[in-house]
Amino acid sequence: MICRVKLVWDKEFDGWFTETEDIPGLILGANSFDRLIEKVCEAAPEMLELNLGYNGPVNILFEAERVEVDVPYEREREGVFA
Repeated sequence: MICRVKLVWDKEFDGWFTETEDIPGLILGANSFDRLIEKVCEAAPEMLELNLGYNGPVNILFEAERVEVDVPYEREREGVFA
């Protein structure tokens, strides 16, 4: 089974959270991207078994989304393109 899970940055929360239609009940958040991936990998099989009765192998396709608004533009920043 292949499940898609989107990891979305929330500036107010100052962390990442999940969005998915493939794994019912999977609602997680974490302060770091890597920690959230770990939490999803730990919880996904259990959520699939509890909510869908599926207990086989799971492949998770992670998609990430982070939008930064009002990023200041500096004409000459040292080291940015070095």
